Amino acid sequence: MVQTKVRHPNFGDEPPPADPAEKNLVRSLAKGFAVLHAFTAERDELTLAEVARAAGVDNATAFRFLNTLVMLGYVARVPGTRRFRLTLRCLDLGFNAIARADLRMQARPILRDLVGELNEAASIGVLDGADVVYIERIQAGIARLGVDVRIGSRVPVYSSAIGRAILAYLPRETQIAVLEARPREKLTEATVTDRDALLALLDRVRADGIAFSDQETVPGLRVLACPLRDADGVPLGGISVAAPALRMSAEDYLRRAGPPLIAAARALSRGLEAAGGTAAPPRPPIANTPRTRRPSP
Repeated sequence: MVQTKVRHPNFGDEPPPADPAEKNLVRSLAKGFAVLHAFTAERDELTLAEVARAAGVDNATAFRFLNTLVMLGYVARVPGTRRFRLTLRCLDLGFNAIARADLRMQARPILRDLVGELNEAASIGVLDGADVVYIERIQAGIARLGVDVRIGSRVPVYSSAIGRAILAYLPRETQIAVLEARPREKLTEATVTDRDALLALLDRVRADGIAFSDQETVPGLRVLACPLRDADGVPLGGISVAAPALRMSAEDYLRRAGPPLIAAARALSRGLEAAGGTAAPPRPPIANTPRTRRPSP
């Protein structure tokens, strides 16, 4: 029987350094990563016993972890054998982080150019289930409206301009799945919550190439957004600008802020294509996930 000792994936066969916070370590999670790290370029297909030896766990533990990883799609059984191998889904873990970092790096100068006399904030967001997650933000004002948006802030897809800009370029079944993933609450008096009305708005966004949220998430704030798409037209994320509603009429804001935003979205999309970078692909929504945060625009 192999000794049930977890090998830290970052330290090879050497034990990890002592950590005073080790009492907070989730050992089962550490064992799961040790099982994943058992597979290498030289050992891309392993039997259960080989996984157990490489991960430093017993066969029964390796069996449970492998079955779990097979169910989650990160490991697959090799047909006609007793071996296992990693799936391409494992690449998502690294590619998502690299891609978002690349998107943020390219976006910063473009966002800065969009913020000024007309717009008080410019942002990049990506789809995560039924939310938009902000991954970059340049802000010069709008704090007086009670807007506190930071990297990592979330906003419901249905009420946000970025959410609509991304969702408009996804298949209809995906649009419906995202919109139905959780209750659509009226965040302001202007929030559109009816599903058919939202689907009609998405059709208009796809036709116009730009989305508009007029005080639908935060009273007094107007937001315009455009999709960031790859060479195949797949939406990688969205770019938005925001300004107080009192500054000018909705028509004037669309007329003045729309063209520079469309040009910025095109420039950033071209830059991402040239760099070979993409944002994280949309994650499937989890139905009826409760919200615990106050949404941000």
